[in-house]
Amino acid sequence: MCGIIGYCGPKPAAPILVEGLKRLEYRGYDSAGIGVLENDVLHLVKRAGKINDLRNALPDGLGGSFGIGHTRWATHGGVTDRNAHPHADGRGNLCIAHNGIIENYTALKRNLETKGYEFRSETDSEVIAHLIADLYDGDLERAVKSAVRLLKGTYGIVAMHRSEPGVLVGARNGSPLVLGVGHGEMLLASDVTAMLEHTKQVIYIEDGEVVRMTADDHRTTDTRDNRIDRSVETIGWDLEEIEKNGFDHYMEKEIFEQPESIRRAMQGRLDPDTATSHLGGLNMTNRELLDIERVKVIAAGTSYHAGLVASYLLESLARLPAGAELASELRYRNPIVERNNLYFAVSQSGETADTLYAMREIQRKGGRVLGICNVVGATIPRESDGGVYIHSGPEIAVASTKAFTSQLTAFYLFALLIARKRDMSYSAGLSFMRELERIPEKVQVVLDRAAAIREIAKKYAGAQSFLFLGRGINYAVALEGALKLKEISYIHAEGYSAAEIKHGPIALINEETPSLFIVPDDALRDKIISNMKEVKARNGKVIALGVDGDNELADIADDVMFVPSTNELLSPFLTVIPMQLLSYYTALERGCNVDQPRNLAKSVTVE
Repeated sequence: MCGIIGYCGPKPAAPILVEGLKRLEYRGYDSAGIGVLENDVLHLVKRAGKINDLRNALPDGLGGSFGIGHTRWATHGGVTDRNAHPHADGRGNLCIAHNGIIENYTALKRNLETKGYEFRSETDSEVIAHLIADLYDGDLERAVKSAVRLLKGTYGIVAMHRSEPGVLVGARNGSPLVLGVGHGEMLLASDVTAMLEHTKQVIYIEDGEVVRMTADDHRTTDTRDNRIDRSVETIGWDLEEIEKNGFDHYMEKEIFEQPESIRRAMQGRLDPDTATSHLGGLNMTNRELLDIERVKVIAAGTSYHAGLVASYLLESLARLPAGAELASELRYRNPIVERNNLYFAVSQSGETADTLYAMREIQRKGGRVLGICNVVGATIPRESDGGVYIHSGPEIAVASTKAFTSQLTAFYLFALLIARKRDMSYSAGLSFMRELERIPEKVQVVLDRAAAIREIAKKYAGAQSFLFLGRGINYAVALEGALKLKEISYIHAEGYSAAEIKHGPIALINEETPSLFIVPDDALRDKIISNMKEVKARNGKVIALGVDGDNELADIADDVMFVPSTNELLSPFLTVIPMQLLSYYTALERGCNVDQPRNLAKSVTVE
């Protein structure tokens, strides 16, 4: 969560810092600030609110060619100007920006207060500024290294000092930092999107490392001064991919990009000659793949729902026992890691703290963990034992959409691979592959019906509560639909198995609470229709999401949305799209901030 940007170079720093923060907005924040050194004076400008509030507060003609910036998502202390970053020491000599949580800040703060340091904010981060100041002896890099050895918790830090103009020092432990290598300029950020306008050449800083940078030089060491040499990598996408390209919101753009993003996730990975898939990044031999006895997915939020779909899919298609676990619960449950279990750590950003820590715990116990991620070079793909990049392209809106369907694509490719190694015939594999290849065009058919879904959203936008109900593989889609609606429209929404409605949720049924039923053409269709009738019998409003040609649904439901027919195991690709559109259009009707919903962050890098 939060965003860091640092700049050293020949250009005025303030505009670059503010623009970098603007590109980090999607990560979630509630205040922002910059620190710039000009004529031996350290200027700090900080504001609660949006980037534009910060921009309007900048003094005219603010110069200085190096500085740092930060967007804060409140954890310790309220949303105020004073609690915003950067934080300075008491003499205005240095300032820092920090992502993460310092667990021992109370003890450090008490010790610093006994030395006369005065704290101006309620944050845990301010202790870092005073600690570095206390340890500073003329070498900022050395002071930062000494300070981080005393910190417990997670951090991505960037620091600057008035006595060392043109020098920035960054340190990382559990919160991402990326060095951007330009021509006569350097940038340091928590995300490559902040620097893409200036360079596509980057170095990913690892945990336990410290980087010192000037406009034309950089070096990376560990906290014990051991030199670390890392190769420069090239970002594989362009600035245009993080623009709205004519759409009103990033979320709208990303929903409508899904036919192409699903194709990208499949590209080059399907082989009709063998009716299977190729996933070279798994780093597993055929024998190791065949020896898998159970698959477990560890994830959070939308990625967890993708994992639930995968668990149904693997058991149905590959006849392989599978399950999905909430990463935050798994880590603290002392998980049992069995021989021949395979784990998937799933995260759009590749930096989700709960998932990363759960992955490390599984690896510590000797388990094999593969990553499914979108962001190349992120921590989970670097630390995992192999995995799959989903190639969605940058996802800017906080509420994940295209990453979900791309994660599904990765799991479907894996399931096909395993199924063909087990008991799926060539003809059955080829039939499934061909239908999977048709999914993008069928997703486009659903998107072409967006106007009808918008009318349904207008009808129910005033609801205070919503139920989403599905069975089998679409139970996970019901959970995802409820999550999307609550994330961006702030309507209370719950996802349930339709079979569970009699075990509690039916008490919520009234004329003001709509129930959305997912009704694919599968073996459970008639049972779901019975559940719909139970709701109607109690004067509840029913929205049905069914398959083209299912005319019976219109006789029961108040409103109906249709998707094209497909293999029932592939239906989540299609049933989730109306959920995303319904949530998006409902949020618009309610006047909500679609791309940056309140209290949420895109990349949850703290527990």
